[in-house]
Amino acid sequence: MALEARAELDTIDDVLAAAWERVSGKLNEHYGDAVFRSWLKPLRFSGAAEGRIVLSVPTRFMREWITTNYIADIHLLWQEERASEGYAIEIIVTQSNPDAPSAVEMKSSVAVNDTAESDIQMGAALDPRYTFENFVVGKPNELAHAAARRVAESAQVVAGCNPLFLYGGVGLGKTHLMHAIAWHIRKNNPGRRVLYLSAEKFMYQFIKALRFKEALAFKEYFRSVDVLMIDDVQFISGKDSTQEEFFHTFNALVDQNKQLIISCDRSPSDLEGMEERVRSRLGWGLVADIHATTYELRLGILQSKIASMRETVPEKVIEFLAHRITSNVRELEGALNRVVAHATLVGRPVTLETTHEVLRDLLRANDRRISIEDIQKQVASHYNIKVSDMHSARRSRAVARPRQVAMYLSKKFTPKSLPEIGRKFGGKDHTTVMHAVKRIDELMAADSEFAKDVELLSKIVQG
Repeated sequence: MALEARAELDTIDDVLAAAWERVSGKLNEHYGDAVFRSWLKPLRFSGAAEGRIVLSVPTRFMREWITTNYIADIHLLWQEERASEGYAIEIIVTQSNPDAPSAVEMKSSVAVNDTAESDIQMGAALDPRYTFENFVVGKPNELAHAAARRVAESAQVVAGCNPLFLYGGVGLGKTHLMHAIAWHIRKNNPGRRVLYLSAEKFMYQFIKALRFKEALAFKEYFRSVDVLMIDDVQFISGKDSTQEEFFHTFNALVDQNKQLIISCDRSPSDLEGMEERVRSRLGWGLVADIHATTYELRLGILQSKIASMRETVPEKVIEFLAHRITSNVRELEGALNRVVAHATLVGRPVTLETTHEVLRDLLRANDRRISIEDIQKQVASHYNIKVSDMHSARRSRAVARPRQVAMYLSKKFTPKSLPEIGRKFGGKDHTTVMHAVKRIDELMAADSEFAKDVELLSKIVQG
């Protein structure tokens, strides 16, 4: 009986192993040779037990990557096999897999010339709307756009632009330009290996590699690319271990003459919680500031968006939106989408009256939004000085301290970057604003009466 049971189990294993071979072949067809060789070929059928089949891979890093990126398709194909009915899939780690790729061979998984895997290979999905063709250029973003195009169109690293560091407030177009660069390279120079991801995902992958003792594979993976693009690098501020790895990755890629493109919500020198050596590296190349939108740029963005939507929107409505929705491009486009969607759903044309009605909450929020000019007026009145003193070069304490308070409140209550705040105070340098913010923080900590005074001003400014 025991022999018969053993023979029956062997037969089941043979059937399931044959089923897995068919699934493996379909995975090869679906993902292509490069990805299959790097990640899926090393999966080996190791037997069946307790209602599941067991597949093995040689490293934990590989198991995590397969589980994160491929397991859904593996399950789907496995379920199509009639012999597999009722069996789940378990992936284990073994050290004896002869098909395991070396760290160097893993480089092929980063290449963007395999269209089916571009999203995974780049580390994050690219938005098909974010191309150079769909980017509206104006005075606030012309430098960043020109630099991005030059880097994207060059077949090699651009002198003076490594890294290319794009910074600005939320919703002003940093991510759009990052995606546009990646799409352009993918289309026009597919042989270049591009990796695009957020700083948060970089940190996540790094921590996971440390946890599973796959640090070497992680290093090889990230240092094998031709273009590394990190979005929202401010996320790693205060995270020392991730900064250390980022620093070494940065140096390794620059030494290999590879291109780096970084985005952030502030300039390198303003990155608090970032090591000085990292800030220094980030500022090595071209630092391009994307300023707040102007009325003309907002008008152009709306006209471009309406043309792509093939909708009819009266000129008065377009001008109204450009005047009233001033915070960022994302909010501006969202407002237009709401207006057009409402008109489509209720079957009425877009008018100025319906626009007011649909955007009532958003317009109210924008009316409450605090401006630097408002802050300057309130602080000047509180300290009994002229508003013009806010823009002057006078250094007497009676003027300098209120000016520092106004800078502090501008940083606290507006989305403006430090350089933008400095320009509103008579063209002061961003380091002057940084010093003012730091000084007011120190004075508030040391002097409770002064802290109460600033708190009172904060309440006045907020209405």
